[in-house]
Amino acid sequence: MKIVLRVLLVVLIIVAIAGLTFYFNPLWVGDQITSFQLWRAGVKSEYVEAGGYRLHYFEAKPTHGDGAPLLLIHGLGARGEDWRAMIPAMAARGFHVYVPDLPGYGRSSKPKDADYSISMEERAVVAFAQAIHLPHAFVGGWSMGGWVAMKMTLDHPEMVNRLVVYDSAGIYFPADFGSELFVPTNAPAIARLMKMLSPHPKPIPEFVERAVLRKIAHNSWVVVRSVSAMANGRDLLDFRLENIHQPTLVVWGSADELIPLEVGKRIHESIPNSSLSLIKGCGHLAPLECWQPVAEATDEFLRAQPPMQRVEKTFFTSGN
Repeated sequence: MKIVLRVLLVVLIIVAIAGLTFYFNPLWVGDQITSFQLWRAGVKSEYVEAGGYRLHYFEAKPTHGDGAPLLLIHGLGARGEDWRAMIPAMAARGFHVYVPDLPGYGRSSKPKDADYSISMEERAVVAFAQAIHLPHAFVGGWSMGGWVAMKMTLDHPEMVNRLVVYDSAGIYFPADFGSELFVPTNAPAIARLMKMLSPHPKPIPEFVERAVLRKIAHNSWVVVRSVSAMANGRDLLDFRLENIHQPTLVVWGSADELIPLEVGKRIHESIPNSSLSLIKGCGHLAPLECWQPVAEATDEFLRAQPPMQRVEKTFFTSGN
């Protein structure tokens, strides 16, 4: 009986410690769960020196064969983990997936003297590809990452076989928000940001909100500097998109409030022979919240022979 009571006491202590750890560090616990899930899916976490930065990246090899390389670039305030659903999904479809954390984000270097402009991030991605001996690849970019991917395609066309952009920035559109949207300082500001990102945002417990605000405050200077660099207009691509000649797929959540669908249609219309995949009912976080149809659209486009030209298609989630 005493042994049973001792075991029960140990279990209770472990549960209490786990509960307190989650309460005071919910984002850290979430990161550990994500890391474990990616590891179970065969996704490796690596580092490489490239362009003067120490860059963290994920790599997932296909189950069979070498697989065509697919380079995915995350967006503003994000990191490689935001592709956590797409990485194993695309590897399972036979692609060799690479996902770097851009300088300033995730576990990559965060130099204090950098401007974090689109041009800077583009140079870092090019240096990353060279450092891992990736002369060319399919390239995909999400939001700010789409802007980086399009600029890379224009400046280094030999490195991009086909291009996919997801709810991408990169051309001018009138926005009623500034950098403050991306660096919320209180609960209502978090709610506003989440409403812009997702048509059906989930309620966030108060203790998680506190952790989110602490994390944002720690990294807000990078986001503010990135937004400032984007806002000066020097890297806008409005009058350059017609020079993208690679097969291109524009993927967009139909309910995106951050970068409206009209922007996606303009990008589609500006790039010769591009195709458009509409993800019905999804918002700006389509590659995460609606990853199944996004992965399906991406796979269909990358495998198409001959390449798709001016195809417009709507994909539905299970709830639409």
